[in-house]
Amino acid sequence: MKLIVAGSTGFVAGEVIRQALSNPAITSVVALGRREAVVPDTGDASKLKSVICNDFVNYPDDVKQDLDGADACIWTIAVTPSKSKSVPWETTVKVSRDYALRAVEQMSSLSGKKPFRFVYVSGVNAQRDQTKKPWLLGEYSLLRGEAESRVLELAEQSEGAIEPCVAKPGIINAPGHERPFLIKALYYLIGLPKVENRHMAAALLDQVVNGFEKDTLVNDDLDRIGRKVLV
Repeated sequence: MKLIVAGSTGFVAGEVIRQALSNPAITSVVALGRREAVVPDTGDASKLKSVICNDFVNYPDDVKQDLDGADACIWTIAVTPSKSKSVPWETTVKVSRDYALRAVEQMSSLSGKKPFRFVYVSGVNAQRDQTKKPWLLGEYSLLRGEAESRVLELAEQSEGAIEPCVAKPGIINAPGHERPFLIKALYYLIGLPKVENRHMAAALLDQVVNGFEKDTLVNDDLDRIGRKVLV
């Protein structure tokens, strides 16, 4: 399998890449991002190709060539909840929704195995029902929920070219990844579920390789699948 990991310098994507390089079912990893991906110190680094893309709306021809022949994509590009208040709203919409929708369209035209498996990594608080605005990060949560719905709709319209899945983790934990105290306190008060980053990555890889259990994987699904894979 040739796998695209989009948002390759991010927290989740970095662990996905690390595990993918040690997964015998994955023969090639395209690390897609705005910056050069960090090469992990484990696994077969020869399988990794870092592809820099500065335009996620109109993909340059050289980027299209590097993506061609891929079988699946794990899409992690988004403005994170903690940064959503400091980033202009138009930018948040473009990065968190529009880039993913354009990616679904672009991936459907690749020459790899069909259906192409596409995972949109969202979050547990994303709300698809646009009439139900959460009290915490309401506009942001509605935006991510809208993105989820539209990814699934675009895939359905692709006539079998795209097989979609939305991953909805809660708090993603990992050694050395600390959050500000106030953020941690807020997450604790609202009772967000937790998943270890290594379990999350293992679950995502298992699903793109072996097929999706269902079109939406919530935090408990990701934790359960990841733990089973890493036993």
